[in-house]
Amino acid sequence: MKNKTLWIIVITFLIVVVIITAFFLKGEKLPWVEENEITPYVPPLGEVLPTATFFSPSVVTPTIEPDLVWIDPELPDNLLDQLAGMDFLQTTERQEDAATALFIGDDNPVIYWVFAAAAPFPTVSDGITLDSIQSAWQGGKNPLAPNLPIFLAQETRDILTIYWGEPAPNTVEVITPDDLSQQAWSQQPSLAIVPFEELTPDWKVLEIDGASPLEQKFDPGSYGLSVPISAAGFDPNIFQEITSNRDPNKFTSVVLTGVTALVRATAWTMELEGINYPARDILSYLTEADILHISNEVPFAEGCSYPDPGQKGLRFCSDSRYIELMETIGTDVVELTGDHFGDYGPGAMLYTLEMYNQRGWPYYGGGADRADAQEPVLFEHNGNKIAFLGCNAKGGGYATANTGYPGAVACDFPLMIGQIKELREEGYLPIATFQHFEYYTYLAQPDQIRDAKIMANAGAVIVSGSQAHQPQAFEIRGESFIHHGLGNLFFDQIYEIPPHTASAFIDRHIFYNGKHISTELLTIKFVDFARARPMTPAERDVLLRTTFNASGW
Repeated sequence: MKNKTLWIIVITFLIVVVIITAFFLKGEKLPWVEENEITPYVPPLGEVLPTATFFSPSVVTPTIEPDLVWIDPELPDNLLDQLAGMDFLQTTERQEDAATALFIGDDNPVIYWVFAAAAPFPTVSDGITLDSIQSAWQGGKNPLAPNLPIFLAQETRDILTIYWGEPAPNTVEVITPDDLSQQAWSQQPSLAIVPFEELTPDWKVLEIDGASPLEQKFDPGSYGLSVPISAAGFDPNIFQEITSNRDPNKFTSVVLTGVTALVRATAWTMELEGINYPARDILSYLTEADILHISNEVPFAEGCSYPDPGQKGLRFCSDSRYIELMETIGTDVVELTGDHFGDYGPGAMLYTLEMYNQRGWPYYGGGADRADAQEPVLFEHNGNKIAFLGCNAKGGGYATANTGYPGAVACDFPLMIGQIKELREEGYLPIATFQHFEYYTYLAQPDQIRDAKIMANAGAVIVSGSQAHQPQAFEIRGESFIHHGLGNLFFDQIYEIPPHTASAFIDRHIFYNGKHISTELLTIKFVDFARARPMTPAERDVLLRTTFNASGW
């Protein structure tokens, strides 16, 4: 009985399951379910129905390390040396692995590597154009020497090739850096391209489109021979510590001048036109110097007489008001080797020294006594250590400095040789200046040549004749630059031996990173008894050719 009942229950359950399944498969409602019609959803006008989004796996890309930097191995060696000392840089040899790169190019310049168009020092031309250099690079004529290639070192060629492209055949000649100057001098006129920091005084730096890396306010970004070094990528500021090869913080300009004597017709003109009148047209030549040297031969004296333009004698003094001119031009150091410092006796000399001391102007070559006069003047500027020392080569009554007595000091060559050698050992670059005999000739005379050689052989980097009333010749002896006479800066000899005494040089010497690397010749022409102006190109051409010829060049 129980078994029969169980089978009835099982069979009934199976029949119900079959009926329900059949209704679902046919899409019909069950007989016991109340019918409710389902209305499909119709979206309002403007509504966009969502669509299915299908996931697509990303393509696997290499991992770039954000701290890795790539440094172009073609960068200048001096820059690579800087970078090698930056221990915090994590470098890779694979550019594709780096997040930041440093390379030659103008993408994002962080510094500029500066080159100079250079010619042998006795070159008359002052400048060329960038177009003319690039034209020569591409197969045109050398702008200074049409039949010669441009001389340069291998590294310079490599860097410019990256920036300008491969030079045309036979347009450049690679010379070892040590032989570059000698090769250029042996084939004058000639043109070379030299890294700024490798310049030496036997080169003349040419302007490019009117701009020169010797300028005080040099803008590398607008200069034609600047090669941009760019940083790009994740962290370009990581290279903010690198410096150019023309770092303004390593640059010093020293301007040396000839005779200053604010007396006679010069002083008379100053009374008429104003105390600062003599510097009106050449002021920028003087004020832009980091260190301006003035050789003032004459003492200031209380009660000095009103100037007489026709004065016959040679006993001179200057009104103390005239020191305003020395202030205006930015005097930094005063040379006192001149013949006339003692003209008005010890009182005027000591009074003059006190005026200089009040203004913080050091002096040398003359002083309150012999020891004071023989003491070198030392400067440190932008890491360049520069020393001045000098003497009066005439001696006798022109050089009165002695124990307890002021004046210009006579030359004591054994002492000066020892001083120069000691200064070099201490890292100073000595400048030796002379009050020599005044020769009215462009040719340097035997005694001038002899004494300059002594100073140069001792280690003076510059030897300069402050006494000359007209320009005189040059020498380059080893690492020493010698100019035997610059001519007058402020003195009334315009008509004495024209045109020679109406012309003069102002020498602008450039020191960089502890070396004397270049000298720029500024040329002036007197227009009256007191005032000079910059020379015209034609006047400058004549003066340069004359003095270079007198130099045996």
